[in-house]
Amino acid sequence: MSASTEKFEALRYTADVIVVTTDDRVLLIERGWDPHKGAWALPGGHVDPGETSRTAAARELREEAGVAVDPTHLHQVGVFDDPGRDPRGRYITAAYLAVVPEDTVATAGDDAVRAAWFNVNDLPALAFDHASILDAALARI
Repeated sequence: MSASTEKFEALRYTADVIVVTTDDRVLLIERGWDPHKGAWALPGGHVDPGETSRTAAARELREEAGVAVDPTHLHQVGVFDDPGRDPRGRYITAAYLAVVPEDTVATAGDDAVRAAWFNVNDLPALAFDHASILDAALARI
C-alpha cells in the first residue's frame, strides 16, 4: 500500500480499574453520560497528555468513585483493543487491578451517577466489554 492510500484510524487511549475487596465485592459506577448512560461500568477514562495509563487509572478511580489508591499498587491486567469495544470509535484501554480493604468507602463523583459495591457472583450487566475485563482480572486473583 502506498503512502497516499494508507488509512489511519484515530485511536483513543483509556485506563480502567477493577477494584475488588477482600470479601469478593467489585466496585462499579453508574454512567452519567452516553454511550451507555445509566449502565454500570468499571471506573476509568481517558489518559491525559503526559500521564501514564497507571497514573490515569488511579486518577480516574479517585475522580469517579472517591477511592484513592497509590498507582504503584495497581497491577496491570492487560490491554483491551477490540475494534468494536466502544461505539464512539477505536478505544484502547489498559486495565488495572486493585485489591482494597472490605471497609473501603466509594462515593460517586465526576461523571458517575452512583458508585456501588457488588458481589462478584451477582453483577448487573456491564457496559462496553467490561464483563470480559472483569473476568480477566478475577482469573488473576
